[in-house]
Amino acid sequence: MKDKAIEYYMNGGCSCSESVIKAAIDEGLCDKSLLAAASAFSGGMSSGCVCGAVAAAQIISGIHFGRENHFGNENTAREKAAFIVDEFKKKHKVTCCRVLSKGLQGIERKQNCSKYVADACDIVEQLLKVKV
Repeated sequence: MKDKAIEYYMNGGCSCSESVIKAAIDEGLCDKSLLAAASAFSGGMSSGCVCGAVAAAQIISGIHFGRENHFGNENTAREKAAFIVDEFKKKHKVTCCRVLSKGLQGIERKQNCSKYVADACDIVEQLLKVKV
């Protein structure tokens, strides 16, 4: 999933959040209708808040662990959300896009943020594999 997401992000015209969701769609982890929703989370929701890759990981988690999901894992979404944030912070200290990409533009920003896309994918795969 990670390699696909990085390819979508670096060369496929997708934002950070879109690339994570698009790779998850390819892996059968969520429905293609979520790609449109992911667009709103790019660039920290265009305000620099939560990293779009982290937001996409939360969307995927919600599909699997949120209320009335078809996987039968209801009502564990909040603990999974905390797991995603905690795992991301272990590597990067913060989830704030503004902080993670401070002062970067263009290709330099893309290269920097590609590691966040990769890490968000790793966290999703860990979450779904381990069923924390």
